[in-house]
Amino acid sequence: MDFEEHEDHRAIRQAVREVCRQFDDDYWMRLDAEHQFPWEFYRELAKGGWIGIAIPEEYGGGGQGIAEASIVLEEVAASGACMNGASAIHLSIFGMHPVVLHGSAELKRRVLPPVASGDLHVAFGVTEPDAGLDTTSISTRAVRDTDASGNGGYRVHGRKVWTSKALESDKVLLLTRTTPKDQCAKPTEGMTLFVANLKDPAVRITPIAKLGRNAVASCEVVYDGLWVDEEDRVGEEGRGFRYLLDGLNAERVLIAAEALGIGRAALRRAVNYAKERVVFGRPIGQNQGISFPLAESHARLHAAELAVREAAWRVDARMPAGEHANTAKFLAADAAFKAADAAVQTHGGFGYASEYHVERYFREARLQRIAPVPQEMVLNYLAEHVLGLPRSY
Repeated sequence: MDFEEHEDHRAIRQAVREVCRQFDDDYWMRLDAEHQFPWEFYRELAKGGWIGIAIPEEYGGGGQGIAEASIVLEEVAASGACMNGASAIHLSIFGMHPVVLHGSAELKRRVLPPVASGDLHVAFGVTEPDAGLDTTSISTRAVRDTDASGNGGYRVHGRKVWTSKALESDKVLLLTRTTPKDQCAKPTEGMTLFVANLKDPAVRITPIAKLGRNAVASCEVVYDGLWVDEEDRVGEEGRGFRYLLDGLNAERVLIAAEALGIGRAALRRAVNYAKERVVFGRPIGQNQGISFPLAESHARLHAAELAVREAAWRVDARMPAGEHANTAKFLAADAAFKAADAAVQTHGGFGYASEYHVERYFREARLQRIAPVPQEMVLNYLAEHVLGLPRSY
């Protein structure tokens, strides 16, 4: 067992930190308040090739693994960008994974190079208001049809929610039902993935008002007869759910890395404040009521980091990683929230003030315990698939 960080990984951290130093906490606070997408930040990362780090080299990407992608997202979040910065690039970094694995050669040739360069913006359309985490119950339908020229394709009708970055994106990786659930042998069958157009008159996008991460909008998207060419289908019809499962462990690792970064940012600000803030003639960090929660946060973040590193390593080595990826997500989300909560408490009343930024960290750390899967569903997985307990849902 070797816990020394690879030289390449250290180089990635340093390079991403250099980019992030150009965008301070005030930048992120302003964009969050104004609901403005961080275009300058996105373009700087794209210029450095970081957007395409996990896309194969043959399609213009960096050809790196989940370990490297997780480092990029961790450092972005740790810079103070938190989820606003990470969400701006997350889907471009890994959202196209099903296309990489299952898309036709022609689809990969058309889509992956502009995604890797940062020129093509993509969103992810899975969640629906009446289905939630019960993905097999989605009702968005794609029905085979022909266009005016006689070309084969599909007409899509339905509604998705929590489609992040829909306002800025050109394309969406869209999960639909091509066969009704009651006509399938298994509920996971009959779902199909497409790389569909978002900038189309048949698509209506409405931002959802929410607690935080407001620089990157989360949207309701209504599809009213959207035309999708057959060539834009990912893999075989009816196997879309299985294609999504291929990327779940990697997604858990990336989300865990982002949570880890938020926790690091919160702890850094809290420690600095505890050293500088003097009350009753001494720095407040001298008081165990302040120092112990921060020390505990450090310990929790360190433990979560080890879980994230192991899970990323297992995913890249193509080893079983369900237990490890879910554990990493659970521990990192929990550690980040506790660190952000301790940071707010350390600042006292000023923790509630926007100018100290920790209230923004707190809001974004809270999200990590909900999205993309809540802590309870992670525990469901571990209870059933690791401990062998009866399925609870």
